[in-house]
Amino acid sequence: MNIRKNDSVMVIAGRERGKTGKVLRVLSDKDAAIIERVNLVKRHSRPRGPQQPGGIVEKEAKIHLSNLMLMCDKCNAPVRAGKKVLPDGEKVRICRRCGDPLD
Repeated sequence: MNIRKNDSVMVIAGRERGKTGKVLRVLSDKDAAIIERVNLVKRHSRPRGPQQPGGIVEKEAKIHLSNLMLMCDKCNAPVRAGKKVLPDGEKVRICRRCGDPLD
C-alpha cells in the first residue's frame, strides 16, 4: 500500500476532487482512508446524559485509495510513489517526479 497514516494526499476523483489533507487512518481491509477535513458527512447522535448532548455531528467519511494521490513536499504536487532500497538495506518510498524520499 502506498498511502500511510500522516501522509499528505490529494483527492483526484469524486465531489471532493482537488482537496488536500492529512491521512488520519487507513482502512486496509476496505482499501480506504480517512482524510482530515475532507469528505465530511453529518451524523445524528442521541443524547447520552449531561456530558454528551445529542445533535448533528460532522465527521470525516472514508475515501477509496484509488481516489487519492500522495503529495510530495518538494514538488508540492500530487505524485506517484516508487520504491527504492538504500545502501543500508532500508526500503523507502520515493517521488517519481523529483526522486526525493517521501518517508
